[in-house]
Amino acid sequence: MGQCAGDEFLSRPCTWVNGPIIVGAGPSGLAVAAGLRRQGVPFVVLERADCIASLWRRCTYDRLKLHLPKRFCQLPYLPFPGEFPEYPSKSQFVDYLDAYAARFAVRPRFGHSVRSARYDAATGLWRVVAAFGGAEVEYIGRWLVVATGENAEKVVPELEGLGEQFGGDVSHVCDYKSGERYRGKRVLVVGCGNSGMEISLDLCDHGASPAMVVRNSVHVLPREVMGKSTFELAVLLLKWLPERLVDKILMAVAWAALGNVAKLGLKRPSVGPLELKNTHGRTPVLDIGALAKIKSGEIKVVPGIKRFFPGKVELVDGQILDVDSVVLATGYRSNVPQWLQGCDDFFRKEDGLPRTPFPNGWKGSCGLYAVGFTNRGLSGAAADSVRIAADIGEAWRAETKLSKRRS
Repeated sequence: MGQCAGDEFLSRPCTWVNGPIIVGAGPSGLAVAAGLRRQGVPFVVLERADCIASLWRRCTYDRLKLHLPKRFCQLPYLPFPGEFPEYPSKSQFVDYLDAYAARFAVRPRFGHSVRSARYDAATGLWRVVAAFGGAEVEYIGRWLVVATGENAEKVVPELEGLGEQFGGDVSHVCDYKSGERYRGKRVLVVGCGNSGMEISLDLCDHGASPAMVVRNSVHVLPREVMGKSTFELAVLLLKWLPERLVDKILMAVAWAALGNVAKLGLKRPSVGPLELKNTHGRTPVLDIGALAKIKSGEIKVVPGIKRFFPGKVELVDGQILDVDSVVLATGYRSNVPQWLQGCDDFFRKEDGLPRTPFPNGWKGSCGLYAVGFTNRGLSGAAADSVRIAADIGEAWRAETKLSKRRS
C-alpha cells in the first residue's frame, strides 16, 4: 500500500491498496482476510466501529448462545476450541473471533465509516471514501469486498402513536442486555423470530410479564430431537432427499415434539421451513424454552399492532393492553444502498442484497465481491469467503506476474 497523487485526489488523503479493499470487520470480513493472508495477498479492512465484530460484541443480549452447533458456525481454517460447548455463548464466540483475527494477523483500520464506493471505469479501479477522525480519506484498489452483511442497520418500524403518545420506554433489541431492568413490568415484544422468542423467555426469567406480537405465520422447530440438532438432521437428510420432502419430515418432527402450536397463536406458514428460508430469507425459530412459557401463559401471544396510546396498545383484534415498555425485536437490514454506487445490477436497491441467490451471489463484475449476504448464517459466509479469497488470489497473482514482466 502507498500514497497516490494527482489533481483529482488532492481534495483528500488517498491510499493505494495493492490488493482488495474489504469493508466490514465482522465474521465475514475476517474470513475473507484470513483466506487472503494464507495466499499472501495484501489487503486493507475498513471498519466503522472501534473493534471487530461490533454487532456481536455490543448489540446482542447477555444470554445469547449460537443457535446452531459450533461446527456449523466456525470460520475457515480455524475450528472452535475443543473445550467450547456445543452451543458457544456470546462471549465465547467473541473470544473466538479475537483469536481468529490474531491468528491471521488481521488488523482492520477502525473508525473508518465508508461514505461511498464507486468503480472508476476509466482507470479500472475502485474508489472508496471513508470518514475518519473528522475528515475524509480515500482508498483506491483493484477489488472491493462488501462484507457489511445482512445485519448492518437496525430496523425500526413506524407504529402509530409509539413516538408521540405512548410515553413509556422503547428500545430496539440491539440495546437489550438483560430482563433485569424490566422486572415487574409489562413488556410488549414486537417480533417473534429467534430474538423475540428468546427475549420473551429472558423477560419471564427476570420476573417481567411479556406479550409477544406475532403478526405473521412462523415456523417453530425444536432445537434438538433426541439429543441431536434439528439443523444437523436437516443437513443430513438434504444429502439424500429433495428439499420439499425434508420440509415435510421436519414439520412432522415439530408436530410430534411441540404439538399443535397454531392453538397457541403461532400459525405455521403453508411453505416448509427450508423452502421459506431459501426463497424469502425467513429463518425458522429454534425453540429453547419459550414455547413452554407460552403454553403456561407466562408469555402472552398477541396479534398485530393497530396503534399506541399513553401506557397502552390497541391490537388489530380490538384488544387493549396496558404496557410499560416496548422492545422492538424487528431485526436488521443491509446498508449497502446507502454507500455503494452504480451497482444496482448486482445488489438490489430495495433491500441491499445480491440479486443472484446462493451459491452464486458472491461475485459481481469489475472486481466486486459480496460476503455475508447468503441468508445462511455463518456457514454461508464461510463458504463464500473461501470462494472469494481463492478468486482474488488467482487474479492478483496473474496481475502481479504481468506487472513484473512489463517492468
